[in-house]
Amino acid sequence: MTGGIETLLKEYKVYVKYVILFGAAYLVKCVFEFLYNRSAGQNSQTQQVKENNDEADSPLFEDSGKTVVDESQGNYFYDKYLADTESEKNVHIPFSLPRFEPEEMKKRARDFYELVNKRRSCRFFSPDPVPRDVLEQCILAAGTSPSGAHTEPWQFVVVYNKEDRLAIREIVEDEEKVNYERRMGKNWLQDLAKIKTTFVKEYISEADCIILVFKSPFHYKNGVKHNNWYYEASVSIAVGILLCALNNVGLVTVTSTPMNCGPAIRRLLGRPDHEKLAFLLPVGYPSSSATVPDLHRKPLDKICTFV
Repeated sequence: MTGGIETLLKEYKVYVKYVILFGAAYLVKCVFEFLYNRSAGQNSQTQQVKENNDEADSPLFEDSGKTVVDESQGNYFYDKYLADTESEKNVHIPFSLPRFEPEEMKKRARDFYELVNKRRSCRFFSPDPVPRDVLEQCILAAGTSPSGAHTEPWQFVVVYNKEDRLAIREIVEDEEKVNYERRMGKNWLQDLAKIKTTFVKEYISEADCIILVFKSPFHYKNGVKHNNWYYEASVSIAVGILLCALNNVGLVTVTSTPMNCGPAIRRLLGRPDHEKLAFLLPVGYPSSSATVPDLHRKPLDKICTFV
């Protein structure tokens, strides 16, 4: 009898041990789920705030879903827009371009390709001064870029002042150090290895000047807030034209998009809150010892398909 009770007690202890182990495992699982959901919720809120500050400041169509439109009566929103802007005299004017002979077209296309094919991202700069009037013309060329509804959502801020450039470099390097050490994944760092970049950005202070390109999701006209449509794409196209313009006059740059640096740089330069930093472009002449990675561009059949 005693032996039977002892056996039952041993079995009971084994069962209790398993129950405790399973309970502890379940508790750990619940804690991890709680922490994960809490983190995901915070990330979601952060992303929502970012969207509210950027693209989502105003919906694409403010009145969509609020007004039932009778299509037989025409486009309500477009007709209302025309009525509201009639006083602005939105007229069209004649337009034409020179029409070249095919051989001349081929020559001009080839010459332009050979010019822009010499463009390279350069990180080594001479301190020689860049004429301001040359930069002005290059930025005017960038300003010819198309933009959504002709809202021109860009602002080019040229910084010559050495102290400001040193302060901007400090902001960028502080954030880039964190990027390289913690935020960038293994694959990203492997792709950057061939370019041999680090968090140190000497070119911000070594180049004669930098151009900070800000994008604006909206603007104010007569005190009324208006959306800037497709502002991301519009600013990117403008920067592409700027790169060609700089290359055309023998200047070099590197397209830098400093992560998490925008707000601090914006405050340093006293820019309005609705402007978001899109690009940082050091501009100048290449140094006498400048080098660039030995990279090769894809041929036409790898980047183009004719249908």
